[in-house]
Amino acid sequence: MSAGLAIFVKTPGHSPLKTRLAVGIGEDAARRFHVLAAAAVAAVAQAVVPQLAAYWAVAENAALDAPAWARLPRFAQGAGDLGARMRHACETLRDSHGRALLLGADAPQLTVDDLAGAVRALDAHEYVLGPSLDGGFWLFGTCTAVPEAAWTLTPWSHPHTGARFTAALGDARVAHLRTLRDADTVDDLPPLLVALDALTDPLPEQTTLADWLRMQDFGVRGDMEQASDRHGSEP
Repeated sequence: MSAGLAIFVKTPGHSPLKTRLAVGIGEDAARRFHVLAAAAVAAVAQAVVPQLAAYWAVAENAALDAPAWARLPRFAQGAGDLGARMRHACETLRDSHGRALLLGADAPQLTVDDLAGAVRALDAHEYVLGPSLDGGFWLFGTCTAVPEAAWTLTPWSHPHTGARFTAALGDARVAHLRTLRDADTVDDLPPLLVALDALTDPLPEQTTLADWLRMQDFGVRGDMEQASDRHGSEP
């Protein structure tokens, strides 16, 4: 079966974005990173055919027609906190496709195999989760209704977000994908570049992001050897 996939994005010029990353690299660079990372994630999603129908889930109603999001069909995330917006996207996709995958734009080192594996996991599980190193998750997918408590009681952007969200799903079968590192702060950029460079068959958009990271003056090049030593096992 196919699934609908929503990539959550905010629009430069309409909302503050990547605020923790901006502290380390500046607002302009953080905005550019967000756009390049989102393009890389979208390219991976588009390569998973015919299993996936990919959409942008745009934070701002007024930015649905922004040029940055012309690549994919799009819909608004809706109002409320992250849980409410995820619920809206999930229900929108399940209504249209039966299965829903929710994905951020913060792990552009993901692969076609990662997303294809998420779709396959829903053949035998009610839910699929891609955990992140910070305790959250980079992907959530479902083929069934999600308990309301998962959306309303989970503490977002918290070291226990993933564990609390999973617990709220109850006794359902949850498949787990590999753990990835979200790019939230400047310290995440060197290991992200290592992961991008380690891809055996990177898409052009992933290569563009890696080349951009190498060109910046916020410590990525100088920290590469140390990052490789610390995170050499991360794909």
